[in-house]
Amino acid sequence: MKIAIVHDWLVTYAGAERVLASLLKVWPQADLFAVIDFLSDRDRAQLGGKVATTSFIQKLPGARKHYQRYLPLMPMAIEQLDLSGYDLVISSSHAVAKGVLTGPDQLHVSYVHSPIRYAWDLQHQYLRESGLDKGFKGTLARMVLHYIRMWDQRSAAGVDEFVANSAFIGARIDKAYRRSSTVIYPPVDTLHYTPLGLRDDYYFTASRMVPYKRLPMIVEAFANMPDKRLVVVGDGPEMPRCQAINAPNVTLLGYQPAAVMLEHMRAAKAFVFAAEEDFGISPVEAQACGTPVIAYGKGGVLETVLGLDHPTPTGVLYDRQDAASLIAAVGQFESTQGRISASACRFNAERFSTERFEQQIKALVDARLASARQQRPNLLDWRAASPDSELAARVVPIKSV
Repeated sequence: MKIAIVHDWLVTYAGAERVLASLLKVWPQADLFAVIDFLSDRDRAQLGGKVATTSFIQKLPGARKHYQRYLPLMPMAIEQLDLSGYDLVISSSHAVAKGVLTGPDQLHVSYVHSPIRYAWDLQHQYLRESGLDKGFKGTLARMVLHYIRMWDQRSAAGVDEFVANSAFIGARIDKAYRRSSTVIYPPVDTLHYTPLGLRDDYYFTASRMVPYKRLPMIVEAFANMPDKRLVVVGDGPEMPRCQAINAPNVTLLGYQPAAVMLEHMRAAKAFVFAAEEDFGISPVEAQACGTPVIAYGKGGVLETVLGLDHPTPTGVLYDRQDAASLIAAVGQFESTQGRISASACRFNAERFSTERFEQQIKALVDARLASARQQRPNLLDWRAASPDSELAARVVPIKSV
């Protein structure tokens, strides 16, 4: 069986790329495709050294640093990748990867991190934060996003099986495409993120400093709690806003290696989170370290953090994305932290292990291949993809009439 795995773009190793790494671990024989591939050698090693077959955008001027400018061309670019020789196509998509063209004798399973956020329900927020909510450029951006939205909905018809990275994203898939999906949470490296046992007297947060992460809001909240320390790891366009806030009790470390982030995550009193995420991997990593989480209670975090209404809570959830609500949540945490144990945090995080993800995604694809084999007798014998599968042993081959 020939297998293709399709990713949106490869420019850095982040949450979506961790999913890709696990997919390549489950199907190491698969060929990799992407709109562009500019991964460093260090990041590529996480993907087993795989190099993607790319689209024409790879060779366009400035594609390495400014690939986002080519978004209007990406629907066409992803459709130009020739996957006609593959029996199984697995896409890992938060933008255009699910739009690859497949035929009736091919099975396409799409793991969706989110329908294109800036083309659907977050369009107005995206335009405001990008300064494109008015003027000629704003009108042009709305036209492009309207086209992207129509293409995104149309291309959903080419997917045989949707897999959502959270129930929150499953609801988005239903809203945008009117399609059902199976929830399989993304992998978290719980073997690497482990408790240390020692705690220091500070709060911690780590994130790319982009608008929706709300890092300035977190810094502002702690500026109003001068008796509490905050350590921040991360860099990005919002860094100047964070630096402009007068907060002597806040330490901005900028970008740091993963080892430094892990050290702080293990030692902190609690991990602070303010974004509305599709899933949100950092709060789970913190819990894997035995660290409680104080998070904005919307999006995927509602599925990964157990609030104070749970018998064994792992954090505190606040309901408004502003400094006052965060301040109140920190106060609530300090008055109730005796109810939150490191062991409960760790136990909860283990629900999202890499091993669990790989087992679940393999089982789902095997089952879907079995169903496709029964419905489409001319599909290549799917058992060749998983000769050791228990499911393969149980399925009775279809006999010719």
